[in-house]
Amino acid sequence: MIDHVGLSVASLPDAARFYADGFGFEREFAFDLPHGIHGLMLLHPGGSRLELFERPGSQPGLQGSVPLDALATRGYGHFAWATNDIEAAFEKALLAGATSIVEAGPSPEPGVVFAFLADPEGNLIELLQRPA
Repeated sequence: MIDHVGLSVASLPDAARFYADGFGFEREFAFDLPHGIHGLMLLHPGGSRLELFERPGSQPGLQGSVPLDALATRGYGHFAWATNDIEAAFEKALLAGATSIVEAGPSPEPGVVFAFLADPEGNLIELLQRPA
């Protein structure tokens, strides 16, 4: 079982606000690391965690702008968020500042609906709705 996903961001406050407004994450605890790195662990009421890091002078890395482009480089491509109402989750994320990448439609996995968004820094997020 995955405990959390770590994400390096340009602005800790902005990223924390987006993931709170868009997905319902709450601040669990903040911490500092060497080299001026600030961290923030976010906790979702469902038990998922997202760890955000802000390091002075950090630079954007390779990112795919759409899911298939993200597969052109090895490493982080996206994380998937499960929901029972993909349309509502998609709209909530858009209102929080996400960008629409792929609107909800059939996934390659039979019976599953999926969509893709990008957070304000361009990180890809997949939304998944599995059959009830």
